[in-house]
Order: sequence, then structure tokens, then C-alpha cells
Amino acid sequence: MRRFPDEHCRVCKKDFKGFKNLFHRFLQVKGPSVEWIKIKRPPEDSIQPYDKIAARGLPDSVADSLNKLVVVKLNGGLGTSMGCKGPKSLISVRNENTFLDLTVQQIEHLNKMYNTDVPLVLMNSFNTDEDTKKILQKYTHHRVKIHTFNQSRYPRMHKESLLPVAANLSMTGQNADGWYPPGHGDIYASFYNSGLLDQLIAQGKEYIFVSNIDNLGATVDLHILHHLVSQPNGKGCEFVMEVTDKTRADVKGGTLIQYEGKLRLLEIAQVPKAHVDEFKSVSKFKIFNTNNLWISLPAIKRLQEQNAMDMEIIVNPKTLDGGLNVIQLETAVGAAIKCFDNALGINVPRSRFLPVKTTSDLLLVMSNLYSLEAGCLTMSPKREFPTTPHVKLGSSFTKVQEYLTRFESIPDMLELDHLTVSGDVTFGKNVSLKGTVIIIANHGDRIDIPAGSMLENKIVSGNLRILDH
Repeated sequence: MRRFPDEHCRVCKKDFKGFKNLFHRFLQVKGPSVEWIKIKRPPEDSIQPYDKIAARGLPDSVADSLNKLVVVKLNGGLGTSMGCKGPKSLISVRNENTFLDLTVQQIEHLNKMYNTDVPLVLMNSFNTDEDTKKILQKYTHHRVKIHTFNQSRYPRMHKESLLPVAANLSMTGQNADGWYPPGHGDIYASFYNSGLLDQLIAQGKEYIFVSNIDNLGATVDLHILHHLVSQPNGKGCEFVMEVTDKTRADVKGGTLIQYEGKLRLLEIAQVPKAHVDEFKSVSKFKIFNTNNLWISLPAIKRLQEQNAMDMEIIVNPKTLDGGLNVIQLETAVGAAIKCFDNALGINVPRSRFLPVKTTSDLLLVMSNLYSLEAGCLTMSPKREFPTTPHVKLGSSFTKVQEYLTRFESIPDMLELDHLTVSGDVTFGKNVSLKGTVIIIANHGDRIDIPAGSMLENKIVSGNLRILDH
């Protein structure tokens, strides 16, 4: 292999080795990765209710458990789906606080409260690394040690020929679209290759809590941590996946199954077409993976060194801006559950799954439905229903900048069940929404909801006549 002149090409060697293994497996795999007939429901004790875990109570010394923990956030994503440039974690979500600010506040609060040293680790991608590192300087005086490592960089391939799109190793010009970060399943190899895994084990760390940085419900849960740390010897649980009950909105989420005697994650991409409706059924597969995971550090090291980390390949087809059809091979972090000993699902409250993927989600978390304390969002006690309202904002609200200009202030949503907004609509200050509210401005029309309005079970259309719904 020719000599690589610069630093990123030293990393290229490791990336190339990882990609070669993944591509080799991709070429070997024929047919679906699961046989539907072999799928069984997980045994009763393999998915524990959260209440049962919490009922054990907490030990006198919570600090001992916390000092064994590392918080890892998946920070490889860009804010493009919400019209933002740069890392998604730098979008403001509440009182000018970004996803990253809230994460740092949560961990700092734990460290101060219990006098502990829980570090934060960010898994960046080549898309987010530079911008994230610039911003980290602002946390130098916070009581949180922050580490970063980069996920791999793999080549996109032409869908037909399976040849790489990039002509060389550069990431600029025509090659810019030739590369991608290969999904969060890459965490195990990248974390290990970065040397950070060994460094943390040497500091006495035993578990990582991994979650998506845009899931505002994924805070450190002391009950789950205590359950992990206080396992009887010999029956140590190496992997916990937090699952929660499916609603209609979650039918595509991955679920836990029993397969060939092991607990395993089943993603919709692995389901044969004939069984997709069955997979989406809320009655057969009642839970889905929140991607909040608690994993043993020594176990990751062991599996990496034994080359025993086995995750199903997800083939992700994409169309690039110029119309070129490509594929990228990815893996999911939760798919490794079958490789770990005594893996467990814990059925957690829905409040631990609060992802912000769209401006509709953003409206919920910016509203008075939630209160913010020490970086944690909690549902307001004034909300009478435990579920969040169903919010659908139209295409005029997709981009964060445009969304912000359409609200003079975020409406009161404490008694809202359902909101649909479509077309050119703006909201004045101190608007209150209750029950079911549907606001539709037809093409060419504009609707301005006046300041101080209270809309309860209303349909507002074209000419701003308010009709009873």
C-alpha cells in the first residue's frame, strides 16, 4: 500500500480495512438476513418493566456507580433536514440552548450534585468534527471532561457497477459527495481504534450510556445504571437496550425479537416485503428501540479484539444532487445486542424518547408543555394528558429560520391534542391552542393568527373566517 502523506490518510488505512470487511460481507450475503419463520417473541424476563428496575431503589453511594459511567452522544448528523448548515447538535432548541448545551448542563449537574467525574464523549463524523471542536472551547470552565472521536469515512458506490464514486482520497470538489459516515454501528470499531476506549477503561470506567444527541429524553437514569453496576458476579449484563411502547407514530422503529436463542434487533429494512404490515402491527411487535443503550466497555474491547462484533448490513440507497444513484453500506449500534452476554431490554416510559427530527418536534419542546431544569426537559405537571399533542407543520415551516419567523412567541399548547398547519401562516404573540386546531392557507392566501387569540377545536381556512370544528 502506498504511503499516505497526511494525518487523515493514516486514518484512511483503518477506514479502508473496515470498509473492505463490510463490502466483502455485503457481497457474500444472499437473501434476507432473517428467516421470518424463526422469529419468536422475546422471553418474558428478557424485557423488564422499568418500574421493576426502579423499585430496587438506589444505594447510599450513587457516586460509586456514576464514576464507572461515560456518556456517549452520537453527533455525526447535520441539520440539513431542518434547513440548517453544520452539526445538528448546534441548533437552538430551548431558551437559546442547543442540543449540546443541554447535554453538557445535564452531566455537569450530576457531577456537581454527586461530586463525580462523568465524562462526555462525542462521536463526530467528518461532517461535524471541525464545527463541533470549535464550539467545545466554550465549555472549558464547565465541570465536564469532553472527549471526541471520529466515525469512519467510507466511499459511496455506484448502484449499478458497485464502483466508488470518488476518484481519489480528497473530499473536495467533485469528490465531496463520494464519502459518507457508515451509520452509528461504526461506534464500536471507531471508539476502539481511537484509543479512547482503552484510556477510559484505564480510568476505571465500566459502562457507556449511548444515545442520539437529538433525543432530549435520553438523560442518565440512575436506576438503570445501578441495575447494571450491581449485577451478581458471573451473570453480568453487558448490554441494555431501552425500549418503549409503540404508538402509531413509531411503526417503523426497530423491535426486539428472539432469534436462534438470542435477543436480537429487527429493523424494518430486514423484513421481507410480504411481512412489513405484520412488522408494523402494534399488537404483534409492541415495543421499539429508543436507541438509548447501556454497554459494557470491557465487553466492547473483548468483542473488537476477537473480531466478533456482528451487525447486519443496512443497504441505504441515495440519489445525489446530480441525479446519480448510489448505495452506502451502514450498520446500526443496537444490532450488536446479540453479540453481548446476558443482554436485556428495559421497557422505559415514553418520556425517555423525545427526538427532535423536524420543526414540528421543535415546536413541542420549545412550548410550555415542557419545563427545563439542569438541562432536562420534563412534561409540565399542568398538562392533563401524559401524551404529547400530534403536530404537523407544513412545508413553509420546514427550515428552522423560516419556522422561527412565523411565531412571534410559541403558543400555549398545554391543552392541545392535534395541530395541523399548512401554507403561509403566522402566529402573533400569546396565542393559545386547545383541542384540535387545523389552519390551512390556500395557495396565494395568507393567514395571520392575531396576537392573544384563543383557538379551541377550530378550523381556520383561506380567508381567516373561524369556523367551529
